Amino acid sequence: MPLEYLISAAVTLFVVVDPIGLAPTFLSVTIGIPAAARRQVALRAAVIAGIILAGTALIGDWLLRQLGITLPAFRIAGGLLLFSIASEMVFGVRIERQSRDAEQAVEEHVRNIAAFPLATPLLAGPGALTATVLLAGQAAFRPLYLAILVGVIAAIAALCLLVFRLATRIERGLGTTGSVLLSRLQGVLLAALAVQYVIDGLRAVLRG
Repeated sequence: MPLEYLISAAVTLFVVVDPIGLAPTFLSVTIGIPAAARRQVALRAAVIAGIILAGTALIGDWLLRQLGITLPAFRIAGGLLLFSIASEMVFGVRIERQSRDAEQAVEEHVRNIAAFPLATPLLAGPGALTATVLLAGQAAFRPLYLAILVGVIAAIAALCLLVFRLATRIERGLGTTGSVLLSRLQGVLLAALAVQYVIDGLRAVLRG
């Protein structure tokens, strides 16, 4: 039934993407960026993630097979890249560089962090891609179901944008010290998430 599929797709992608849970991470990776540029980051990240997931719903499974890329390999690579970002957050290197980049090349920096790590692998990460491929498989190439899935993806992307916009207001209440402490804490959590990505990918490879 279309309604059942809609509910299943919405709940699955909401839980996997977890827009609310990513709000602190958004604050951490955008410290030192002007407010206007931060809004651009939120918009770009949501749009890029939405496009990636929608593309995955339509041709993702076929494309991965053609390229010979497995989801475990993507998970391991994403985990390693994410760990490098997390280590910079923990030691404060990222904050210093972001402040410098904000002064020198704001527009280029906005594009970079919107695409990585926000759009991928945080929003459109291995888990979200896997869930999208599975949901597309359930649609079985039925146009109505694929349209429902793409609509759900668009709604999730819009929700991410809304949450990221509200996150900037939360930062004002934290102040500079609170923001720095939050960045360090999120760096540790992000590192743990990155390691978990790698572990899950290795487990899948060993099982295969």
